[in-house]
Amino acid sequence: MAAFGRHYEIAPTLTAQPLSCMRRGKRQDVTCGDRVSYCHTGPDQGVIESVHPRTSLLYRADAHREKLLAANVTQVLVVVAPEPTYHDELLSRCLIAAEAAGIPAAIVLNKSDLGLVAEEAAQALGYYDALGYPVIQLSALQNVTPLQPVLDRQLSILVGQSGMGKSTLINALKPNAAARTAAISRVLDSGKHTTTATRCYPLQEGSALIDSPGLQGFGLAYLGAHTLIRYFREFSALEGQCRFSDCRHLHEPGCALKQWAEGHPRRELRLRYLTTLQQENSRQRY
Repeated sequence: MAAFGRHYEIAPTLTAQPLSCMRRGKRQDVTCGDRVSYCHTGPDQGVIESVHPRTSLLYRADAHREKLLAANVTQVLVVVAPEPTYHDELLSRCLIAAEAAGIPAAIVLNKSDLGLVAEEAAQALGYYDALGYPVIQLSALQNVTPLQPVLDRQLSILVGQSGMGKSTLINALKPNAAARTAAISRVLDSGKHTTTATRCYPLQEGSALIDSPGLQGFGLAYLGAHTLIRYFREFSALEGQCRFSDCRHLHEPGCALKQWAEGHPRRELRLRYLTTLQQENSRQRY
């Protein structure tokens, strides 16, 4: 139900009273959404013995460190907002991670009540909507109704950079969330873990929502440079169609991706994301 560094909360069911647990040994292979086997060590305490096989795993990694975000989720919801301005490349990286994990993804445009800047953000996000990533527009301060059908009977995770309103969204969907989180944070060393904590909130029957810390970056070092094209929906069908089999899609003649993207600013931008990631990951030894 929650992960705070090496401290975890587990519960027999989504609505049951949670136990405070540690992982046996020094392993840190447990994340929010995992199903585990455990044994009691006290009235409200336990130790996690093993982690059950997962149906999905969302995580990020750079060359030096891996961060598990959530397991067994059925959809990823990337939260963006017009103010502060969301980073389009970070949005792309979140969607790539979802693609690589085989998890359906959608985009939540929060703060849609901000007038012209919100309209401009919605227009820009239309590119992703056309690729098959639904864009859900709402204001967490006014009305979260548009999101509720999307959450029905799903284990969802909210991801996104700081300032997009994820906490406000959680509080709108689960009014007692803030108080409960604050209480847990005080118990776990005066809130030191709040920036690295993930927590699962039960919603209506059969549904739950995982909140994750605000992102400043999203490393994808675990993806091979030559496989990245498969996770860009607009480019995946062009794989293998370049003149040269080792085409880097930079300056090589006969590049199918450059030819298809030329003259289309959004395609050209996404192609830059692809080539940047390829260069980044070709230097990594993950």
